Amino acid sequence: MDTTHCGTEARDGWPVSQESGHAPGVMPGWRARLPVLGTAGVSLRALQSGDAAALVGMMTTVEVARFISPPPPTLDGFARFIDWSEQQRTDGRYVCFGIVPQGSDSAVGLIQIKALGYSFTIAEWGFALASPFWGTGLFQESAKMVVDFAMDTLGVHRLEARASVVNGRGNAALRKLGAVEEGLLRQSFHRGDRYSDQVLWSIVREEWLQAKTVWGARIH
Repeated sequence: MDTTHCGTEARDGWPVSQESGHAPGVMPGWRARLPVLGTAGVSLRALQSGDAAALVGMMTTVEVARFISPPPPTLDGFARFIDWSEQQRTDGRYVCFGIVPQGSDSAVGLIQIKALGYSFTIAEWGFALASPFWGTGLFQESAKMVVDFAMDTLGVHRLEARASVVNGRGNAALRKLGAVEEGLLRQSFHRGDRYSDQVLWSIVREEWLQAKTVWGARIH
């Protein structure tokens, strides 16, 4: 399932055999068990089977679904997606965090990261959030923790994102995070019977570290 854009297959089709910074044959802890990231307002954790019912309802609404690749339309389909995401993480190809706001037991959105090659040095991420939580600051709070995790734990040097040109909220959110707009990808997003343009964004390690210095403190 794509979010702003994050595919379920590696773009070049190659499997990831090991991660940057880890010796061959050594499985980093995140592959066995995704850590829980959190602040006072939100927790980020691996998707659980109990999230399927909430997510299938939220991700298939018109306002959310129009900017993402078609999500699994049924409860069973979303349950299979959750199982798939766990297997992909174990294989070292992909990570998916569920966004769980304070006071909730179920995820109300997700943030995905996939490796674009044999390691996570260059990766792509995407996100989807239930519309009742738009404009609450929940995404920004969550996204900063995920970018930190990508840089610090996965060893990402360059993190890319794609967003439909008409996805005003998605593009604004990426810009607010400090992502750099690099160009226009013509008719790169297929939804239904239409192709549309996307904006390509990137965050690179040095710029992220500089931004965090300005903010004054690490997030976790």
